[in-house]
Amino acid sequence: MEKKSRKKKRKVKKSVVILIILAVIAAAIVAAMSMRRARPVSGEAENQRTAVVTRQNITSELSSSGTLQAKDTYTITSLVEGEVLSADFEEGDQVTEGQILYEIDPSSIDSQLESANNSLERAQKSYAEAQADYNEAASEWSGNTYKATETGYIKNLYIEAGDKVSNGSQIADIYSDAMMKLRVPFLREEAEQIAVGSNAIITLTATGEQLPGMVTTVSSMDETLSGGRLVRYVTITVANPGGMTTDMAATAQVGDFVCSAEGTFTVSVDKTMSVDMSGNANVQIETLLVSEGDYVTEGTPIFTITAKSASDLLKNYEDAIDQAEESLENAQNNLETTQNNLENYTITAPISGEVIQKAVKAGDNISRSSSSDTTLAVIYDLSALTFEMSIDELDIQSVEVGQKVEVTADAFEGQTFTGTVTNVSLQSSYSNGVTNYPVTVTLDDAGDLLPGMNVDGVIILDEAEDALTIPVDALMRGNRVYVKDDTVTESVDGVPAGFRSVEVTVGLTNDEYVEILDGLSEGDEVYVNESSASSNGMMGMMMGGPGGGGMPGGGGPGGGRP
Repeated sequence: MEKKSRKKKRKVKKSVVILIILAVIAAAIVAAMSMRRARPVSGEAENQRTAVVTRQNITSELSSSGTLQAKDTYTITSLVEGEVLSADFEEGDQVTEGQILYEIDPSSIDSQLESANNSLERAQKSYAEAQADYNEAASEWSGNTYKATETGYIKNLYIEAGDKVSNGSQIADIYSDAMMKLRVPFLREEAEQIAVGSNAIITLTATGEQLPGMVTTVSSMDETLSGGRLVRYVTITVANPGGMTTDMAATAQVGDFVCSAEGTFTVSVDKTMSVDMSGNANVQIETLLVSEGDYVTEGTPIFTITAKSASDLLKNYEDAIDQAEESLENAQNNLETTQNNLENYTITAPISGEVIQKAVKAGDNISRSSSSDTTLAVIYDLSALTFEMSIDELDIQSVEVGQKVEVTADAFEGQTFTGTVTNVSLQSSYSNGVTNYPVTVTLDDAGDLLPGMNVDGVIILDEAEDALTIPVDALMRGNRVYVKDDTVTESVDGVPAGFRSVEVTVGLTNDEYVEILDGLSEGDEVYVNESSASSNGMMGMMMGGPGGGGMPGGGGPGGGRP
């Protein structure tokens, strides 16, 4: 019933408006006829349409319609999947920016976080090792020389000047009997009580000479001697006083424990020394610095390499550092990304406002697809309402941020609200040969208006109070106006008889009136262009009657002050 009543009221209202318009048109026609009878002029001026310069308020304005929306609208979605553990808010609640809205079960990412941490630790270790290798190589190859890694006599040399060597290449056999090793068995129960580093007494079987030694290793493996004795072997290192050979036998005593059988000596160093360097690099030997039979100690220069080989070698280590550093950065980025993903399991309010929709509650499972995101909630910032006006490309230059806007709404007939232009966008749209620009208007006080309501906005571009005005059709090219002058009896240069041409300074202009700043006086009678009389003359008479004065101008696009 309410909708039918409203439609009926609109029909009645429309009928009344039509009757009023018809009445005004009839009155205008009568007024026009009266004006022509009341203003006889001689010669050509007798049938000319004229208007009187009057004072009135004049405005220049633009109008457009729009739909109200909240100052800011945010749709809450999730970047992760999982069960919603908590959602402690409801529709209609006021929430503040940063307030926790949803907590999602993060168990699925815990393993990823642990893996990312482990990867970072490995990358850090690899980077440290690469740096250590570089520093070690720079030290070992200082002066472009390779240095011995063992101490002893050179039994055999496997290299010579001009050779190229790489990691693992054999350099020489190193032999040293300066320190001798004696490996002898102790009863298992006794061996278990002997510690590495313990002092020992070595007795040479042939001479009975005793020498001091030190336990270097204790085997944990049981072995059986004759008679079923279970023993474990203990290795003791002793300095060679001279003349001690590998053929000599000896016994040992550690504390109160005596070995179960004698053993023979072995030399401490009898091995092949090889090149130790990183990667697949190779170097060319320039000079050999040692010969077979030479005694070398750890750090003794063995050979020199060419300058190019040294440069290439260090670059190889530098490349290894760069690769390790890149892996470290990737591991750090991966950890940061995983940690950021962990933060996504707690969803907070991005703005302060009112919850308009709550689509997901605690206990629900969130799943994401590549085609769409699930809407969890919608928040409106209702601290202000805005709408967009679509402004023609011919008028957009007249619109500025800060201009006042008069707003009316269909839902509140008879009420006028005020707003302010808060943004003039350059993101235009093109339709039917016309380019339009969106202009954002923010209401100063929304009152009872709600988002979604339709409104009409009028931007006040400029206004002048108590201004001298003439109809738009009275202004000729070159800012000239034809003023009534009965002394002019003939038409001159297109100026009708009975009028003289006056140059004026114009101000504010709208669809109907022009503000005159200089050149005319109130009460002057001016010529109105006949070419537009048929289209604008009737409306001009309705607004101002025969004299062209009347109501203040406004409505529709217009220029500003030149």
